[in-house]
Amino acid sequence: MNPGAVETPVQARGHHLPAAGAAVVAVALVVGLAHLLGDGGRLAAVLVLQLALVVAWVVITGIEGFVGSLVIGAAAAGAADLVIMLPQRPQLGGLLAVLGVGFLAGVLQQMLRRPRPAVVASLAGGILLLCAVCALSVLLLTGRAAVGPALSTAAVLAVGAALVVQHLADLVLPRPQVADGVPRGLAGVLLAVLAGAAVAFLRRGDGLVGTGALPSTVAALLYGALLGGGAALAGLAASFLAVEDPAEGMAGPARSWALPVVQAVLPLAVCAPLALALQTVL
Repeated sequence: MNPGAVETPVQARGHHLPAAGAAVVAVALVVGLAHLLGDGGRLAAVLVLQLALVVAWVVITGIEGFVGSLVIGAAAAGAADLVIMLPQRPQLGGLLAVLGVGFLAGVLQQMLRRPRPAVVASLAGGILLLCAVCALSVLLLTGRAAVGPALSTAAVLAVGAALVVQHLADLVLPRPQVADGVPRGLAGVLLAVLAGAAVAFLRRGDGLVGTGALPSTVAALLYGALLGGGAALAGLAASFLAVEDPAEGMAGPARSWALPVVQAVLPLAVCAPLALALQTVL
C-alpha cells in the first residue's frame, strides 16, 4: 500500500473521473446550445440540467416521498424558468414566489404522506433542492442582460474548468485532506481558483473587459477566481454525498450515475447567483 495514499470508502478514480466528465458535458450543453440557438437553446440546456439534478438529488439523498419530491422539483424548475423568460424585463425577485410556493408544497407533501419517517431531513433536502433548481434559472437572467451572454458563458466556462481541474488534482494528490473519508484536498481547491481566474483572463477580450461588463483585467481575474472558489467549495460539499450510507439513498447503478450529476450540476447552481452578484459588484 502507498503510505501517502488517502484511505476513503470510495474509489478515487470512480469518484473523480465520472464527475469531471459530467462537468464537461454540462458546460458543453449550456455553452453549445446557447451559442447555436440563443435564448431558446440556453433555456433548453438549463431545463435539462434542472431536471437531471432533481432526479439525481432525490436518488442520492433518499428523500422520503420519492414521487412527490420529483413532481415538486420538476414543477419548480418549469416555474422558475417561466418567471425569468416570460417577462420583458425579468427580475430576480420573481424566483421568491417559486421558492415560497415550493416550500409550502414541500411541507404539505411531507405532512400528508403515511408513514412519516425522517420528516425534517426529507423537508430539508427538498428545500435545498428547490434553492438549487431556482439558482440554475439565474443563468437565464444573466444571459438576457445587455452584456449577459459573454459574462454568462465566461462564468459557466470558469466553473466548469474549476471543477475539472479540482477533480483531476484530487485524483492525483488529495492533500491536505479536508475530511476523513472524503477524497478531497486543499490543493485541489487552490488549483480550482487558479483555473477559474485563468479562464476569465483568457475570455477578457470577449466582452468581459471594455464593454461595461467588467472594467479591468484585474476585475476579470477576480471574477474568475471567486467563481472558481465557489465551484470548488460546492464540489467539496457534493463529494460528502459519496461517503453517506447508501441505505439513505438508492444504491447500485442508480447511485453510480446520480452522484456525478449532482457533483457537476450543484456547483453550477451555486455559482449562477454568485456570477450575477459579481457582475453587479465588479
